[in-house]
Amino acid sequence: MPRRKSPEELSVEELRRLLVEKRRGARKERLEHFRRTGRVISVAPDLPDLTHDSAPIVDTAEAAESSPQPAPVNPRRKFLDRLLLGVEVLAIIGLIGVLLNGLGLLRTLNTEVVAALNPETPTATPLVMAVVLPSGHAPPDAQGNTRPNEAEIPEHLRPMVQSLANIPVPTPAPDQAIRLQIPAINVDAPIVQGDGWEQLKKGVGQYVGSPAPGRDGNVVLSAHNDVYGEIFRYLDRLAPGDQIIISTQQRQHVYIVDRTVLVEPTAVEVMASSGSPTVTLISCYPYLVDTQRIVVFARLQN
Repeated sequence: MPRRKSPEELSVEELRRLLVEKRRGARKERLEHFRRTGRVISVAPDLPDLTHDSAPIVDTAEAAESSPQPAPVNPRRKFLDRLLLGVEVLAIIGLIGVLLNGLGLLRTLNTEVVAALNPETPTATPLVMAVVLPSGHAPPDAQGNTRPNEAEIPEHLRPMVQSLANIPVPTPAPDQAIRLQIPAINVDAPIVQGDGWEQLKKGVGQYVGSPAPGRDGNVVLSAHNDVYGEIFRYLDRLAPGDQIIISTQQRQHVYIVDRTVLVEPTAVEVMASSGSPTVTLISCYPYLVDTQRIVVFARLQN
């Protein structure tokens, strides 16, 4: 029996043949296994022995095993995949919508919180509850008698004037005006609350609803020019820069004259409130005629 050579003693050609025989045996075993499992129906005959001039060995079974045919797609599975994809897209869109809505609500909430922490103080604009300017009266006769001039009140507004005659006089307060002084025309007279016919017999009347002196707003004061002391007799002599001093129980407030105008008795807009401390003096004009009103505007000195 010939001695079996060791791998080191074999030539290249012999090693090559041994490798081919080993591969052939393994291939036969795989083919036999495929026949038993039904995976291979017909197989090509065994290849002849390979020499150094033969073509490279190609293992067809191994190639078939490594490259399986794709399985057919199930239509129902394909439909379900598309349905799930659509549901996922809708869910993402809904989530984005929820996030955007949440951001909008958060922005609105922040705005409301800022507004609550920094409230704006509303500035009330008092309504001028008057039809004609105060102090109106008929010219006095030879004995000095006079009466309210109802002719200057529009007829359709006379019921309103009667209803305004009963406005209650405010309760006296420490900051309430009690005295008026105008050095340029030698006026020094008491101030009473209300500018009705009876109040103006007692002195200078302050329009009910106008603020206390020194505060923001328009202090409206009225007096007669030719009856009941002729307090505002020389109101037309005031010039810009003259002083108007209004006293309370606590202090004095000095106003400086800005300008003087003549208006009709129905020009009640001169009594409107202002955004700064001002005073408005009103009286009938001209002297002993009393068909118009003379109005003096002044502003707080400091």
